[in-house]
Formats: sequence, structure tokens, C-alpha cells
Amino acid sequence: MSQWIPIIRFLGIRLAIYLAAVAVAYGLAAVLATQSVVSSLAGMGVHVGLGDRLAMTLQDIGGMAGMFLPMVAFGLLIAFMASALVCRYKNEWRLPLYVLAGAAALVCIHLALNLAFGITPVAAARSAFGLTLQAAAGAVGGLAYVLLSRTRLARMA
Repeated sequence: MSQWIPIIRFLGIRLAIYLAAVAVAYGLAAVLATQSVVSSLAGMGVHVGLGDRLAMTLQDIGGMAGMFLPMVAFGLLIAFMASALVCRYKNEWRLPLYVLAGAAALVCIHLALNLAFGITPVAAARSAFGLTLQAAAGAVGGLAYVLLSRTRLARMA
């Protein structure tokens, strides 16, 4: 039994790092989507104060969690697994590969749902700029995964 403890610890740490990256990507995607919608309202002449922006942002983070958070988690899982396979052969590509994988995962979520069902789960992703913001959120999630992996694994070694 004692030979399994380091393996279980390693897998637990990997899971925690993955979940942190998902939280970063989802949180940033939700915040950027909300602020994009608020910006559109301001463009129509509606004044939205700072308190209202904050309340809308917090409500969207909680409200989108039931639908959008699992999609982000699944998309990043597939993207990070593919990146891990490539990194076994080309480890020097680790940082750009995970950043690109995170961005591609969020873009693929929106494009696949739009093509398959004609829906876009995040209204801001209907424009090219909004989709770019969503890709940036995924890229930051990939960056968080790599940075957290480096720091945590450096302490373990």
C-alpha cells in the first residue's frame, strides 16, 4: 500500500492544478463576457455604474457555472491531454503548446455549439472580438496550468 502513496499524491496535485486552471479560464471568460455585454450597453447610451458592473459580473460567474463551467472543464481536459502527449516528445514546446491548447479549447466550444445546434452559450462570443476574448481566457488558463505545474513540481523534486 505504501508504494501507492506517492502516485496518489502526484495525481492529486495534478488534479488540483487542472481544477485551478479551469477556474482561472472559466472565471476570466465569464468576466470578459459580462464586461463585453456591459460595454455594448454603454455603446447604446445606457449608463452602468461600477457597483452594477460588479453585481452583474458576480451574478454571471455564478449563473453560468451550471452550463458553461462543465464545457470549459471538458474542453480544457481534452486540450491538455493532447498537449501532454505532444510534450512527451517535444517538452521545449510546453508553454506555447498549453497556451494555444487553452485558447483553442474555448474557441472550439463556441464554434462547435454554434455549428451543431445554432447556439452560442456566451453572447459575447457571437462577434470576432468576443470570441478572441474567450480565446484569451482559455490561453490564460493554459498559462496558469503550466506555471502552477512548474512551481508545484519544483517543490516536490
